[in-house]
Amino acid sequence: MLITHKHLEESIEYDGSQIEASWAFKSFGIKGSSIITWIGSMNITPDNLKDFEDIGLEIKSDKIINIIVEHFDEQPANLRIAYMRQRLLVVILKDMLSKMGIESIRKGDDIYIVSKDKSKSKSKSSDILSNTVYKKLTVSIATISQSSMKIHLGINITREGTPEDVETIGILELFEDINLNNVNLNKINLNNSNLNNINLIDFINNIVKNYIDELNDIELDISKTNLL
Repeated sequence: MLITHKHLEESIEYDGSQIEASWAFKSFGIKGSSIITWIGSMNITPDNLKDFEDIGLEIKSDKIINIIVEHFDEQPANLRIAYMRQRLLVVILKDMLSKMGIESIRKGDDIYIVSKDKSKSKSKSSDILSNTVYKKLTVSIATISQSSMKIHLGINITREGTPEDVETIGILELFEDINLNNVNLNKINLNNSNLNNINLIDFINNIVKNYIDELNDIELDISKTNLL
């Protein structure tokens, strides 16, 4: 499956309009299926909300990894396949976090980081679940147009600028030894013994590569399957 990946060096705000059909072609001249990634802010305007459950909610972040996927391989576009591919993308992220030693859970298309509430006093073993906090790391949506399937996955880099009524966390906040002041987010290394100094851009590229590889593996499996 041919999918073009382009990472944008410039920081732009994701406002929801980028989920529209053929955004990659209209903005960058990219034909066919594509994945566009960049680091920027997010503030989805009410007129660009695609999920009825999100109406009236704030969906925003000051620093976020944006991944926009568009597929043209199904005509007409299939919403069920779009949602399945969205889940695949999220599961790939969860698997990568696990390999980094980061405990997380998936609820539908959202990833939550499992942490302990340090504000509470030491509890008995029977109360271990009572001080467990699940902090939201991602936002995501899947939808279709008449011609394509679209997915957006946003991964918080920090919790700054996220809604006050939601317990959130960012990738960089998972590592206490990182100084977030005066850093170039495109160059910073995620310094952790389990990360081997993985660059943030490498982190994005690995998500994209694993997603494309999984889709290609599916295509190869289809081609070698003896039908009943």
